[in-house]
Amino acid sequence: MTQECRLLPDIAIAAWRRSSYSGGQGECVEVARNLPHLVPIRDSKRPAGPVITFGHGAWRAFVDELA
Repeated sequence: MTQECRLLPDIAIAAWRRSSYSGGQGECVEVARNLPHLVPIRDSKRPAGPVITFGHGAWRAFVDELA
């Protein structure tokens, strides 16, 4: 049996930002675009909670579908 080793991304350096559509209410998702291979997403109400990560291509496809 082979053992797979996955390195977890270091999101400690993520520069989080909220959508301008949140209106300052803080009930929105936050996204960090400064990581080289990932786009992490988190709930702004739970900044220490779980983070979902996407590749840049997947994130771009998602955003393009919203437009």
